[in-house]
Amino acid sequence: MASHGRRLRPAVAGKRRLFLGYMDLVVLALCGFGLLAAWLVYGVVGGSHTLSASGVEVPIARYLPPDAAAQEATATPVPVPSALASPAGKAASAVKRTAPKPPVSTASRPERIIYPAAAVDVVVHPLKPGNGDVTSRSIVPPETMDGYWLTPYGKPGVGSTNTTYVIGHSWEGQDAPFNHLSSAAAPGDLFTVVTSAGNLRYRVDSVTTYTKSSLKDSSIWSVVPNRLVLISCYTGDLWGKNVAVVASPVRAK
Repeated sequence: MASHGRRLRPAVAGKRRLFLGYMDLVVLALCGFGLLAAWLVYGVVGGSHTLSASGVEVPIARYLPPDAAAQEATATPVPVPSALASPAGKAASAVKRTAPKPPVSTASRPERIIYPAAAVDVVVHPLKPGNGDVTSRSIVPPETMDGYWLTPYGKPGVGSTNTTYVIGHSWEGQDAPFNHLSSAAAPGDLFTVVTSAGNLRYRVDSVTTYTKSSLKDSSIWSVVPNRLVLISCYTGDLWGKNVAVVASPVRAK
């Protein structure tokens, strides 16, 4: 019985191998039908796809770059004049029409102010007010004779979105550039602002003296694009008053 049992095992094993081979064929056939069905469905739907994000299916349309998609969505047919009905006209109509591009923003940080009538020629540095300045609504620039551009506000130039503010100290007992705003600046004066994008010309609209308490709530802090304001202490009362020179850009002829 022991030897007979040993002879039966190969036969049983052989049948098991035949059975597994048959199942492999069935699985392959099912896979083939599945691929064929998927191909047919793909052809009917027309190539639409879905992406899965965290288990949520998101349908996506035919891919277009953002600019091209926007142009396609907003494009309107251009009427063709009757004169273009001739072959020559048809050739002319084939010329691609493009919409004019909006002007590129060139608003840039101020780097220097040259104001001959007020004897001002100063380098301008960026200055961001600290939390204490914002709370007290009072800004004290570094104790130099240079100018300081308040960075949270506007930049001068095309594309400006707010007023540009440049502040600086007037000095007691010695000559300094910003001292002359109190005595020499006048409406109609012209001066130059040098920026990283080029030079800009400004004309003075007004020169106004404020008490330090009233300056905080004055109209010079209104949002006015392209306007520029120079602020310093008023030399006749350094501790009690400020002088503000308001200017607008000179339009190129």
